[in-house]
Amino acid sequence: MSSSDTSSERIAKRLARAGVASRREAEKIILAGRIAVNGKIIDSPALNVTDADAITLDGQPIGAKEPVRLWRYHKPAGLVTTERDEKGRATIFDRMPPELPRVMSVGRLDLTSEGLLLLTNDGDLKRRLELPSTGWVRKYRVRAKGVPSEALLEPLRKGITVDGERFLPMQVSIDRQQGANVWLSIALREGKNREIRRALEQIGMSVSRLIRVSYGPFQLGELASGAVEELRPKILREQLGIKRETDRVTPDAAKPKGLRSRTVRRPNRR
Repeated sequence: MSSSDTSSERIAKRLARAGVASRREAEKIILAGRIAVNGKIIDSPALNVTDADAITLDGQPIGAKEPVRLWRYHKPAGLVTTERDEKGRATIFDRMPPELPRVMSVGRLDLTSEGLLLLTNDGDLKRRLELPSTGWVRKYRVRAKGVPSEALLEPLRKGITVDGERFLPMQVSIDRQQGANVWLSIALREGKNREIRRALEQIGMSVSRLIRVSYGPFQLGELASGAVEELRPKILREQLGIKRETDRVTPDAAKPKGLRSRTVRRPNRR
């Protein structure tokens, strides 16, 4: 272990680069005594390591540092966006293709929500894309019970407070009315827990289906439900400023541009 070697880096960053967890989560794992360096359990993230150090998680060697990678995933309804579920429910990670490396989700979609979820092998990128300061718009198609007027939706556009929690203004438009149900397009820049469902309930509407169709410049498009697709290095370079040869992220992401798909991988069926 070294603090002076120019090739050294903080242990939490090393764990993030190996796809173990984000830096913040990696620090929690370290404090829990699950990480050992050169056979010795560590209890502080204030440690620098080099490629010469042997690092294990729960007794198993962590993977080598990998190039930054990003995938689109079409999450079906009925899956939990966690690695493990205390209630024993199926998670998105139970249904991933076996050839997929260890990945983390960028944010979450709740159990009954579906649509676009980004996956990455890089903890630093995960945290960066989740930060509110990134300011990326998340767009959804929402089916709800009710016959809303423009006036009814206005509080959502101005910003609404639900149970003491303030939600930022949303972009809301009525797509079409189908009997007792309506399809809405909703866009927001933050992703608080069940934000859309809670906001609509506040104005007397209940959501029966919620589909995320985009996350910043990344689109769900025609990606089949349950399918996973890796984004090309060119897309990472153009949209995020990531250069695969150095794996560095520039301070400012490029402006959103149109995306093209590559290969669709379908999950194992159970």
